[in-house]
Amino acid sequence: MALPEMPFPRPLQRLRAALRHRRFTRSSAADGTLPRMSASTTTTDRIAARERLAEHLDRLDGKALLIGLDVDGTLVDHDGRMTPEMRDTLRGAASTHTVVIATGRSLGATLPIVEAAGITRGYAVCSNGAVTVEMDPEAEGGHRIVDTRSFQPGHALRTLREVAPDAHYAVETADGGFHSTTGFQDASFGVEATETALEDLMELEAVRVVVHVPDLSPQEFSKVIAESGVHGVEYSIGWTAWLDMAAPGISKASALEVIRDRLGIERRATVAVGDGFNDTEMLAWAEVGVAMGQAPQGVKDVADVVTDSIYEDGTVLVLERFQR
Repeated sequence: MALPEMPFPRPLQRLRAALRHRRFTRSSAADGTLPRMSASTTTTDRIAARERLAEHLDRLDGKALLIGLDVDGTLVDHDGRMTPEMRDTLRGAASTHTVVIATGRSLGATLPIVEAAGITRGYAVCSNGAVTVEMDPEAEGGHRIVDTRSFQPGHALRTLREVAPDAHYAVETADGGFHSTTGFQDASFGVEATETALEDLMELEAVRVVVHVPDLSPQEFSKVIAESGVHGVEYSIGWTAWLDMAAPGISKASALEVIRDRLGIERRATVAVGDGFNDTEMLAWAEVGVAMGQAPQGVKDVADVVTDSIYEDGTVLVLERFQR
């Protein structure tokens, strides 16, 4: 039975009154190029970044590594573009080490990045750790789903509706399908979402729930989430007013640990690179966690070292060391 609409809490009414409208879209395209390195990035800056990384990465020389890589803001910019240098370096590292694409994207939006990396065997982590796929050219479509972690999102959605009635909601199911409220479609889903009433979304079994409030900044959205008292699921605020929820204890790190154990790779032979708050568990899990230069300070604080930004191909500086 549908719950009655609740009045918006007074502190949030004041918050909403001060909002500036922001529009947000994400692209899944994996081709194209980024702008060249900015004029403010000098050769000296580049050398300093390499030296900073070497202090942490040198101890991994000679090891067979597991390298976990975020996608948006790490391999591609936030318009979905990857530079030729990034593509070549990524493929080089994948030919020598176990590279695992670890992303909040759904399976359909992850596979183009895996293809760009030239990874035909191995693993990819999708939906912030809720879905793990094994790449196998002999399998149908070149991959098979080997693990899913689902949960019941009803309570969290009811709670969020009380404090963010204008939010858009989408539920990803274990088969890779998406169901969303009216007007909520995004390229990061990887498929066309089926329009579904919020009351019906509450009854689905989910591997991921996506909540987007177009009129809120990340800071404003963080306040809404904090005041909502959402619990029982794990969530991370991205680089915009975008919330991903997963089953308790599920993250990119939890999925990478399962893969590491399965492959028998040393815990001390792990590297992770990312730029978002949904990467923090992964950065803390890795022997060397690398934050992108444009990452929020809270993400950098968790990492062992910071590389250049995505617009300066900071991930290239990390991966180039593992092609020797």
